[in-house]
Amino acid sequence: MRPLIEFCVNNLTSDVLEIKAKLESNLDFDVLEYGCLGNCGLCARAPYALVNGELITAETAEELYKKILQACEEMEFRF
Repeated sequence: MRPLIEFCVNNLTSDVLEIKAKLESNLDFDVLEYGCLGNCGLCARAPYALVNGELITAETAEELYKKILQACEEMEFRF
């Protein structure tokens, strides 16, 4: 099962757009963008994404990228 990585369109700063593009280029991931993921308070403060429904947050886009990859790697070992 490929990890599903979801982004909120309102949280897509230029830095987050860059990591989204990196993730989209990896065929091992399914990457989706939504108009709203319902995390508005968080969305206004920090980069975040959902990985298989699990909320991943970070202070920077690069940190978010690393955490997403880590979450995807950990998911492989759960199955």
